[in-house]
Order: sequence, then C-alpha cells, then structure tokens
Amino acid sequence: MFFRILNKTEEAIISLLLVAMTLLVFWEVILRFGFGTGVTWGQEATLHLSAWFVLFGVSYGLKVGAHIGVDAFVRLFPPAGQRLMTGIAVVLSLIYCGLFIYGAWIYLAKMKMIGIDLEDIEVQTWIAHSILLIGLVFLSIRLLLLLWKVIIGTATGFHKVDEAEESLHLARELREEVSGAGAGNGGAK
Repeated sequence: MFFRILNKTEEAIISLLLVAMTLLVFWEVILRFGFGTGVTWGQEATLHLSAWFVLFGVSYGLKVGAHIGVDAFVRLFPPAGQRLMTGIAVVLSLIYCGLFIYGAWIYLAKMKMIGIDLEDIEVQTWIAHSILLIGLVFLSIRLLLLLWKVIIGTATGFHKVDEAEESLHLARELREEVSGAGAGNGGAK
C-alpha cells in the first residue's frame, strides 16, 4: 500500500512539474517575443521546477529502468554472483545517498536559520531547495527496495530496459505492418 502511494505520488508530481515547466516556458516565450516583455520570476521558477523534476525523476528512473547500465562484466557471473555484485553496488549507492542526505539536511537547516528568500520569488530558499533532501530520500527508498529484492532472490540486478531488444521488437512490428499492408492491397508496391 505504501509503495503504491509512493509510485502514484511520484508520477503525479513528475507530471505536474513537467506541465508547469512547459506552460511557464511557453508563456515566457510568448511574452518575450510577442509582446517584448516577460515576468521577472520566470527564469528562476523554471530553474527550480526543472531541479525538482530531475531529482524526482532519478528515483522514478530507477524504478522503471530508465538509467543507463553497463552490466557486461556482471553478466559473466552466475546469478548468485550477480546478486552479490548488485548488493555491493546498492550499498555503495545508499552510502552516497546518505552522505548527500546528511549534507542536504545541514544546508537546509542553515538556509532556514538564515531565512532568506529566493531572488525573484517570495519563497524561502530552504523550501525551494528541499528537493535535495526529498529526492534523495525517494532514491534511497528505491535502492532499499532493490536491495531487499536482491536479498530475497527476486532480482539479480538493477532493472534495466534492453534498448537493443526494444529496437529489434519495433523493427519486427514495422516489418509486419509493411508486409501486412502490402498483402492488403494485392501485394502491389
């Protein structure tokens, strides 16, 4: 239940951020090139929206297998070896996330204590930059889930999309459509 809510929350936030960023940039282009004006906070808002989008996307990308992985060496090992190497990689990744979470916590605490706003938007800096902490916590949760799957033996490595296999599948589908279309009109070309 918790993970279903996590997934839906991530997907909803990523979608909203992408829509907001796209609409804001579109509006800015119309104002600048159509009317020779703009909004003073547009660039800063776009920058922060894209940062939130990317840091939420890192966690989501791990879930759906969107990150690039080079596993030629790991695949040389039997499944138990692959699980061991994946476990080591996940633990190292968790340590990395832990260091960043710790640093983000200190940074955000100092920004809250100082109490300054962003340059062009009346939002406190620590709130706008809190995605550092939020995004890395989400990523850590995904890594912990992967580690658990590796420990119980339901996964041997990071979830990856095989782009070569996808390309071959798309090529096969295209050939079938073309040959089906050729057969549908009497084979005339």
